[in-house]
Amino acid sequence: MRTSISFIIFVLFAFSSAAQVKDPVKWTATSRKKAGFYEVVLTATMPKPWHIYSQKTGEGGPVATNFKFTKNPLITLNGEVKEIGSLKENYDKLFDTKVKYFGDKVDFVQAVKVKGNVKTNVNVTVEYMTCDDSQCLPPTKKTFSVSL
Repeated sequence: MRTSISFIIFVLFAFSSAAQVKDPVKWTATSRKKAGFYEVVLTATMPKPWHIYSQKTGEGGPVATNFKFTKNPLITLNGEVKEIGSLKENYDKLFDTKVKYFGDKVDFVQAVKVKGNVKTNVNVTVEYMTCDDSQCLPPTKKTFSVSL
């Protein structure tokens, strides 16, 4: 119950703050050809003190970063999305749990295998939440199309 009340207060606070601050997270989406597969790289950069959360942040905490890949019969996803960056973990009083997050920059990397020798795109939607030391913004979704 305490977590629910905290979350409701948090959401109301986030919505009131959203009018004052635009999304500080800047994204780029690229691909790198490797031996027999591609890496789809989604890079998030943000100014200090803003940060975004790991895919595996604390239970009952903020919205974890997550990725949804549109089905494409020409590609196969290999493994999970990897996080490459300086992962920080600490106790967050607002959420009453430990959280894992990235500040400054983080690369999210998904290995992708293409069936045959064809050109195609990977379409992916990322949902994430960003906070600084005094406020959080509502969860945001962005969609990218990456050429392979």
